Amino acid sequence: MPAPSALHRLSPVALCAGVLWCFPAGAASTAPAEGIQLLAGIGWAHDDNLLRQADGAPAFGGGRSDSYRTFEAGVALDQHISRQRIAATAKVSKNAFDRFRQLDYTGHDLQATWFWHVGTQFDGRVEALDIRTLAPYTDFNSDQRNLRQQRRQAFDAGWQLHPSWKLRAGAERDKASYDLAIQRFNNRTEKAFETELLYQPRRGSALGLVARRVKGSYPYRRPATATMLTDDFTQDELKLRVNWLATGSTTVRGLAGYVRREQPSYGEGVTSGVNGRINAFYTPRGEVSYQAGVWREFAPIESPLVSYTLNKGVSIGVNWAASARLALEASATYERRNYTARGDFTGADALRDAIRSASMRAVWQARPGVKVVAAVVHQARTASRLGTGKFDANVVQVSANVLF
Repeated sequence: MPAPSALHRLSPVALCAGVLWCFPAGAASTAPAEGIQLLAGIGWAHDDNLLRQADGAPAFGGGRSDSYRTFEAGVALDQHISRQRIAATAKVSKNAFDRFRQLDYTGHDLQATWFWHVGTQFDGRVEALDIRTLAPYTDFNSDQRNLRQQRRQAFDAGWQLHPSWKLRAGAERDKASYDLAIQRFNNRTEKAFETELLYQPRRGSALGLVARRVKGSYPYRRPATATMLTDDFTQDELKLRVNWLATGSTTVRGLAGYVRREQPSYGEGVTSGVNGRINAFYTPRGEVSYQAGVWREFAPIESPLVSYTLNKGVSIGVNWAASARLALEASATYERRNYTARGDFTGADALRDAIRSASMRAVWQARPGVKVVAAVVHQARTASRLGTGKFDANVVQVSANVLF
């Protein structure tokens, strides 16, 4: 299927929503049962640097910390009709802050996917989503509410040519828009088209050759430079997709290869090289499982000055199913971001920073359909010559949700 675009980093409230609805692999499944179910959740979090202000910078409103509450309600559908499957969720959230009350907002998350089958040789999916949430403050300095609207439509179709060979094609359209005027330069639409020849031997591993083109358009030009270079881009990719069952307990998954990117506002205008992401999963017999990942890829940045970064990162994680009802998770990530911005930025060759994050989370399955989650998160960024300073932030989160 087409790889989803990395449209954004998680905002503080998005992190809280993740605690509401995302759980470690060791926890009991909360996937909706067949049919229609209602869902509801409540969460509380305290962030000691909510707006991600740099060390030494004057604090907005006389302080950096804030506590906020999230209330969510919605409905989930998972329905099989003959060989077809429909999966959908619709959620509305109310988010309220104690100090920065101007950030209060109502968000929504609407998603639907049709997993279709025609005969024994053709299958695929049709997908759409519409998400409205508070955008992160990691890369711009403001205390104003900045809501982001993300819309996505995707189509994927596969043809089983042979028991071991499959031909697949897909297309997707991602659109992001921002309420705050200073962020409108990050409004963008990305259209991607992809084809893949996939080899799936009987042993369960798979190897695919993927050709992909992504075209991005930015309707507003950034006023930061005299040249007024466009942020529009075209990215061509030729990659290998791997799902390797190395042993009974070890799986390696990856999508990596050659990428050529044309973007007038990035570096010299044309960038090429190795790009991709590889993840490894180790699940020995017992209660503990491990994950690790490495990547080198382009990603959008919600800055008023530049639109994209080239990121190199690593991550590790461990899950412990302490009991049938309790799961614990720990993870850490390090990512180095290279802006390589327009040549008319002073010191453009040194525009880079790094973001580190670590988290620990506990999930208690209080009863079927009811979960209680507690988490602590740490995030830190180094300074760069783009005008962003060093910061540290710590978050404590508690939430409960029910699916009935």
